Amino acid sequence: MEEQRSVKTSKSRKNKGESKIGKSSKSPGQAKEHKDQLERLREKDPEFYGFLKEHDQELLQFDDEDIEEDSDADLKESETQDDEIEADEDDDDVAQKKRKQSKKVVTSEMVDSWCNAIKEHGKLSAIHSLMKAFRTACHYGDDKEDESLLDFSVMSSSVFNKVMIFVLKEMDGIMRKLLELPAFGGKKETILDLMNTKRWKNYNHLVKSYLGNALHVLRQMTDTEMISFTLRRLQYSSIFLTAFPVLLRKYIKTALDLWGLGGGSLPLVSLLFLRDLCVRLGSDCLDESFKGIYKAYVLNCQFITAAKLQHVQFRANCVIELYGVDLPTAYQQAFVFIRQLAMILREALSSKTKEAFRKVYEWKFMNCLELWTGAVSAYGSEPEFRPVAYPLAQVIYGVARLVPTARYFPLRLRCIRMLNRIAASTGTFTPVSMLLLDMLEMKELNRPTTGGVGKAIDLRTVLKVSKPTLKTRAFQEACVLSVVDELAEHLAQWGHSVAFPELSFIPAVRLRTFCKSTKVERFRKAMRELIRQVEANCQFTNERRMSISFLPNDPAAASFLEEEKKSGASPLSKYVATLREVAKQRNASLSETSVLVGEHSSVFGSKGRESDEEDDTRDEEGTAVFSSSWLPGKGSKAEPPKDVKKKKRKRRTERQDQVAMDEDIVQELVLSSDEEDGSLSDTFSAEEDEEEKQAPSKLESKKPKRSTNKSKNSSKPQAKRSKKSKAAN
Repeated sequence: MEEQRSVKTSKSRKNKGESKIGKSSKSPGQAKEHKDQLERLREKDPEFYGFLKEHDQELLQFDDEDIEEDSDADLKESETQDDEIEADEDDDDVAQKKRKQSKKVVTSEMVDSWCNAIKEHGKLSAIHSLMKAFRTACHYGDDKEDESLLDFSVMSSSVFNKVMIFVLKEMDGIMRKLLELPAFGGKKETILDLMNTKRWKNYNHLVKSYLGNALHVLRQMTDTEMISFTLRRLQYSSIFLTAFPVLLRKYIKTALDLWGLGGGSLPLVSLLFLRDLCVRLGSDCLDESFKGIYKAYVLNCQFITAAKLQHVQFRANCVIELYGVDLPTAYQQAFVFIRQLAMILREALSSKTKEAFRKVYEWKFMNCLELWTGAVSAYGSEPEFRPVAYPLAQVIYGVARLVPTARYFPLRLRCIRMLNRIAASTGTFTPVSMLLLDMLEMKELNRPTTGGVGKAIDLRTVLKVSKPTLKTRAFQEACVLSVVDELAEHLAQWGHSVAFPELSFIPAVRLRTFCKSTKVERFRKAMRELIRQVEANCQFTNERRMSISFLPNDPAAASFLEEEKKSGASPLSKYVATLREVAKQRNASLSETSVLVGEHSSVFGSKGRESDEEDDTRDEEGTAVFSSSWLPGKGSKAEPPKDVKKKKRKRRTERQDQVAMDEDIVQELVLSSDEEDGSLSDTFSAEEDEEEKQAPSKLESKKPKRSTNKSKNSSKPQAKRSKKSKAAN
């Protein structure tokens, strides 16, 4: 029977649950169900119900509590949840109060005791306490919400200096001892293997805390010496960034910002930090570092002055030095960026609009070409980077011939220097002579000047000159001497070639034509001297060529006059050496100021890093660096004085004037600029004349207005006088 089975199951449940439930054998929600079953049993089988009543009365006894348990269960659960939530909130409030009460003031004695315990016994508890103090020092001055999470309260400036200096100088060695690593250096593979060990799981939080807090304070600092000291010390621990990719990207971004915007020694220190990252970590940071430093260079080379020239060259040398870490990756990046320059040039050639020409003939575009020319000159002999030379030379040649007018002679000469550098580094022939000889046929260099002597002009610091400058003697002389220098440099590169007599024939003919046509005696004298040296070099080459027996297509032709080339024994090589000295003196006289960082630090030798002992002697300067009362966060950015603000305003106005002059409208022209030019050159010159006369015409239009106002005012009394005279008559 079903009722008997249910009663038996209820008995078994009762026996099993007595120890758990206690007073009641039913779980909540089952008492009412069992009572209904017994009521049905009494109606269907009163005899069996009587039997149960006689022998097992406990089974039939139910209290009201057993029935009400089912309805109260949900209420109890909800009450317990509410009690737990209230208890959690109370625990949080109590924890915050305890945390505020448990905060300690960091004193100098506490720091000294921690440092001594770490040095003498290497106590782990002292390391943890010191790292908490270091975190407090790095986050001092942050928001109150962040300060509430710190374990220590405010510290004094002397305690801040002690904590910062000790942690930055000693923490790298402490971490290496705990992780059983070499005292300095290390490889990426070593850290990757270490990450699977128990030691790393025990101490990786110390490494992450040190690197993360140091990055935070590095972003808050404004003093150049402090940032340089911190970066130099963090460079020893750069290998640990292998385990923290997020921190690695942040460090790269911070170092790139410091390289692009920092002054003093910061660019060099940041470069060394980035270079160490690229050498040790390899592919993890190469692409990001190469792209980032190129973009930072582009942002810093938009304007060129005589004082800023060497500084831009220094930054270009920094980029070239970093790209030398991995030439295959550098080739990929260089090809992408040179392709971008080629697309800008192609747009200018196809559209021929003012905006397209302006994108090409600006300092940013030219300095990018200078950068890649320097990279090809440095690594052109390497097979991984050599393929970049050809597309770069094509872009430079197209830029030089884009607008062939006399006003852009400085830009053309700059392109020719770049082509000569590429040819010298790669040993490939580049047709430079035609670009130079075409300049000599223009009327601005072929006729006497009509604008007087003029002011001395430095062609290295300008891309375009004004029309009045074209007629000066100084501009004409600077251009002709530059043509002589670059043409001699180009011919001297092939002065030891078997084919030099044939190569120099056309340039010699055109130089003689210039000597006959020019009316300036000093130019005729310089050209005759160059022709004389070219003829002497042809004679020198022919004498050696008479004794050879190999054919022109023989590989032995490459070794022709190889010893004379190394020693510079040819007449043209000696002549070029003297021209270089004269040009160096001429440029030195033109440059009024020199940048120290660009003059000395822009050359990278083959020496490696200095020894650790020398670096330690440098790090002793950290005591003086952090001895100031500076603390990060509050009051770190002081307002510049009023005199500095005035100087900055003057510089901004001068820079805006320079930009306005450089961004004149450009149109495509034919080769010559005299009266025989076509209608295109006539329209372009007319447009330029209108643009140049536009500003003075505005001023002149204002003056008549003033005079008309005065004439109107003066005409009124005259009219009144005439009326009075008429009335009198």
